[in-house]
Amino acid sequence: MTTFTSSISINKPINEVYTFLADFNNHQKLMPDSIQEWTSTTDEAGFSIPNMAKLSLKINSRIADQEIVIIPAAKPPFALELKWSLSFDNDHTNIVFTINAELSMMLKMLASGPLQKLADHETQSLSSILS
Repeated sequence: MTTFTSSISINKPINEVYTFLADFNNHQKLMPDSIQEWTSTTDEAGFSIPNMAKLSLKINSRIADQEIVIIPAAKPPFALELKWSLSFDNDHTNIVFTINAELSMMLKMLASGPLQKLADHETQSLSSILS
């Protein structure tokens, strides 16, 4: 597995951050502008990445005010897990967004940069929206 992480700290209560992230309808606001054909419910989302793939994801587990785990809802081009981990410390919610992807050597060379950019973009978008 190849792991991509991005972390931030937001001056908001943990339950506010968790409530936002626990609803997949809010995740469209975190995605880059290049994402197309977004559809979502509270638990699932589907979208396409131009010239790459169509993805369908679902929230696999939620631990209130701690963690949200997202997995593919349909067969992805590679094994994938996304995880939001939350902790609270002195009026700040610490957030770590992790993408675990099982990439072949060839795919690793092609996808590592975009996947790290995605992780960073999502945490920065979250910070902008909730700050």
